[in-house]
Amino acid sequence: MKVCICEKPSVAKDIAKVLGAKDIKDGYYEGNGYQVTWTFGHLCELKMPEEYNPLWKRWNYNMLPIIPERFKIKVMNDSGVQKQFNTIKFLVERADEVINCGDAGQEGELIQRWVLHLCKVTCPVKRLWISSLTEKSIKEGFKKLQPAENFDSLYQAGMARSVGDWLLGINATRFYTIRHNMGKFGPLQSVGRVQTPTLAMIVERDRAIDSFQSTSYNKFSTTYRKTVFRSSKEFTDPKEAKELYNTYKDSAFRVMGVKNTDKSEKPPKMFDLTSLQVHCNNAYGYSAEDTLNTIQSLYEKKMLTYPRVDTCYLTEDVYKECPNILRQLRTIGYDYVDRIDLGKLMKRSTVFDDSKVTDHHAIIPTGYFTEMDEKERNIYDDVAKRFICNFYGDYKYAETVVTGTCEIDGTGWDEFKTTGRTVQDLGFYEVLGTTPSDVVLPNFQEGEEGSHKLKLETINTTPPARFTEATILRAMETAGKQMEDTDIKEALKENGIGRPSTRAAIIEVLLKRGYITRDKKKLISTEAGKHLIDSIDYDTLKSARLTGEWEQKLRKIEKGEYEAKEFMEEMKSMVKTIVKK
Repeated sequence: MKVCICEKPSVAKDIAKVLGAKDIKDGYYEGNGYQVTWTFGHLCELKMPEEYNPLWKRWNYNMLPIIPERFKIKVMNDSGVQKQFNTIKFLVERADEVINCGDAGQEGELIQRWVLHLCKVTCPVKRLWISSLTEKSIKEGFKKLQPAENFDSLYQAGMARSVGDWLLGINATRFYTIRHNMGKFGPLQSVGRVQTPTLAMIVERDRAIDSFQSTSYNKFSTTYRKTVFRSSKEFTDPKEAKELYNTYKDSAFRVMGVKNTDKSEKPPKMFDLTSLQVHCNNAYGYSAEDTLNTIQSLYEKKMLTYPRVDTCYLTEDVYKECPNILRQLRTIGYDYVDRIDLGKLMKRSTVFDDSKVTDHHAIIPTGYFTEMDEKERNIYDDVAKRFICNFYGDYKYAETVVTGTCEIDGTGWDEFKTTGRTVQDLGFYEVLGTTPSDVVLPNFQEGEEGSHKLKLETINTTPPARFTEATILRAMETAGKQMEDTDIKEALKENGIGRPSTRAAIIEVLLKRGYITRDKKKLISTEAGKHLIDSIDYDTLKSARLTGEWEQKLRKIEKGEYEAKEFMEEMKSMVKTIVKK
């Protein structure tokens, strides 16, 4: 008998149906030579300190650092979990082959491996690796089952992450709680490898806002032929600015140059998890957790591909499936597909690049369709349109830049500039619906001149914006480096803190523990959050950059380029340093 272990009951039901395992048993399906069972999240966890050494139950300086000689796992202390684990163990002990059908990612691999480890599996183990739950994908996946050992590095990365979080969480939390347990903010000072630098970024931003002192500067603009031209110069000396204004307010304005350039803009990249969470927070105000839960639901409904991804690219193999997906989208009302030549489908290098895809490709529709609630419809529609627009042409426009100067007796002062735009081809904007409009300028001629109305503006500087879930997700993704360029963001992902699938949970942990509050879209640190950051005098624990470097090592472990043992030794060394210091 072949035993399949899935990530949750709903997935087991889908896989059992495809495999022909129709008989419903207590905790599994059976039939056609298969038994299909499931976990539901973590059935197993790392043991707590007191389970290694009874003395470690005491929260005392003398007990620190707590570093077990060998880390051990256990089944969670929950009757439902215990029952399902025993079902899996019963099936595995009698199996001829086990097929790991867990979530196709690092966390899913860890969950399954821990269960199989405690079940003491002895038969061969295979791995199902799929990017969607459609019948076609499941069937193809079972034709291409891989040896479990092909995913050993993925498991090692998950284990190293879990052990690292345990070491730092247990030791740093106990250390700072013991130090501050008489404070007004309560006894628990929760410290974590990712949550603490995330909180530190929010606290730092809030303090920058609180201490901000506005300054002012002057800039010039002028209106000529009902068109506003602006200068890029800034003047911090108001006296100098006023003198220039008085000198040139009655001058002539001369057009110095008219430059026409044809330009184009490529469609936005496909969604990965973080970019979709950012988009939904900006567009609808959805929290990161709401978005993750919703796209997980759409994945389980077979409508979207695997959601916990950190790439915006697709593979060459997916290209072959795209015409059929587009046809399916057309049948459910996406008329935009009519303008795409499915026989000669465009293949952009900014979309299809095998080298940019590791485990899973970007989030796209599968072509399958079923009923949805409002949130699901909004997110599905945005993913579908983002997918479709990448097979449209570029947005093309003609840009006109006109420069001029204020002139007295043939001598010009400063360069003023205005920009016009004429749309030539809307391209992908026809799909997205946010249509750019023309910015029409008069027919300026180089050398022409005339009267104008000079204006001196006083501009006050403004504090930085509060973090929102959208901006803190980007900050986590880039280890605190605020970058707008998409390609730079891609490069910085290697050093981001947390994983796409865990960042939403980190924000929720900070909210639940009272370290931050949510004010509409804004995330604001509380006094308790600020107190915690102030109390941590070991800067490494608060550094997004250094935490990002740990994340990079975890990614290297996953790729087989770094030893998990070495990473764990570094974490042990760090907790020893914290306590010693």
